[in-house]
Amino acid sequence: MRPFRAAALLLASLLPLGAQVTLKMATLLPENSSWFRIVKDMGDTWARVSGGRVKVVFYPGGRQGDEPDVVRKMRLGSLQGAVLTSQGLAEIDRSVYALSIPLAFDNADEVYATLEAMRPGLEAAIQARGFVPLNWADGGWVRIFSRRPVAAPDDLRRQKLFQWAGDPRTLEIWKAGGFNAIPAPATELATGLQTGLLDAFLTSPQVVLVTRYHEQAPHMTDLKWGIILAGTVVTRDAWNRIPADVRPALLKAAQDAGNRLRSDMRATEERDLKALRGAGVKVVPVDAHARQLWNQMVAGAAGKIRGEFVPAQAYDEALKDRDAYRRRGK
Repeated sequence: MRPFRAAALLLASLLPLGAQVTLKMATLLPENSSWFRIVKDMGDTWARVSGGRVKVVFYPGGRQGDEPDVVRKMRLGSLQGAVLTSQGLAEIDRSVYALSIPLAFDNADEVYATLEAMRPGLEAAIQARGFVPLNWADGGWVRIFSRRPVAAPDDLRRQKLFQWAGDPRTLEIWKAGGFNAIPAPATELATGLQTGLLDAFLTSPQVVLVTRYHEQAPHMTDLKWGIILAGTVVTRDAWNRIPADVRPALLKAAQDAGNRLRSDMRATEERDLKALRGAGVKVVPVDAHARQLWNQMVAGAAGKIRGEFVPAQAYDEALKDRDAYRRRGK
């Protein structure tokens, strides 16, 4: 029996070398979007450069649930990866919200300069929680979309505001500011708008154009609230099952996809805004007085944003790195 047992052990040790690793990856990205096509290309590249040893099965369009659901499924092992917005990434570590502090950044260059400075710490925090970050991108600049025009904070307070379910701390910040914030999964936003349960929400024009939310909320406030940070992560257990010799090529393909997503977002921003206006979306101007009211509102909530929405250390570091970038540009 001993020779047979030794042969069986040898065979078992060799099987992983030729076995295929299948990664199930979820995202809210719609299947018909240019963003998902870029992500799908990444998966195809993984299969090619690994010689078929790595296969990615994608679940786009929220088929695996909202982002908190997706992160929970990754922790349970039923999913191995995801393309997440800051909402989902914050389920892993809330420090990522430092790149989404309301009204803190003027342009994408500021955001990415701050991200680059903070990236080692952010990625270390994500890795410490059992995930491997593969790339960073964004979903465009968040603006307010609403059933009725919103120029100043009081206009928004009079409408039913969507707030992502599962984040009670952010919900409390909105409510403390006098807003009628209603928690719901992102996958139910369309239904909420159609039934009148919701009147307003914050997301980017690019997301609205793809999802057609503007058909129920045809007003867009001309105010850049913040950027939708995004990134691709896989579980550490899944990453470790991938043969070590192909991991560098997979990481490069993921980073290339992140760069393409960023470029696509910048290239299509004005085109998408024009398309929304052509579809009947009315841009609500924000004059100097209204802008001051928004700034005052955010400043009044800073004590809660710092510490509750964003961990204090990450909040301070983001503003310090942003200011350092601004000084270099002068």
